[in-house]
Amino acid sequence: MSRIGNKSIKLEQGVTVTVSPDNLVEVKGPKGTISYTFHKDIKVEVEGDEVKVIRPSDSIQHRELHGTTRSLLDNMVQGVTAGFLKILEIHGTGYRATLRGNTLVVNAGYSQPRELAIPEGITVNVPTPTEIQVSGIDRQAVGQFAAEIRSIRKPEPYLGKGIRYRGEVVRRKEGKKAK
Repeated sequence: MSRIGNKSIKLEQGVTVTVSPDNLVEVKGPKGTISYTFHKDIKVEVEGDEVKVIRPSDSIQHRELHGTTRSLLDNMVQGVTAGFLKILEIHGTGYRATLRGNTLVVNAGYSQPRELAIPEGITVNVPTPTEIQVSGIDRQAVGQFAAEIRSIRKPEPYLGKGIRYRGEVVRRKEGKKAK
């Protein structure tokens, strides 16, 4: 029995969910529109201001899809109402980030700065040279782009230099000891 899949999703005012016969679910809200095609066996029903996900049987695959579908739908509803935000911090001497048009330029200790094209639907803000804010309505896209930025220079364990998420704890190692 899926505990997550059995929960219904409450819709806030201004959010509409439409389900087409081929399981294409479209969620519209104040921040935008997201659509996604779910598995053909799982049914999505809209009843008033609630959305319910129904599975046809108790097979393992249907139980897995039940909870996953409900979580993805909930993320879509959260995205069009509040949106998602990932904040990255840059630690290191001379490490910094700037915006140049639709490109994020990151200097992270390499001979040349790394340039990342900002995907459509993602908003990037650089309030200080050592902080990057990635926001958007699609949770997966925001997380993926933030992970790409972090992969430019992952935090290293000896000095802690690199790009990390806000609140991420970097486990530090002890350096060499003089005898």
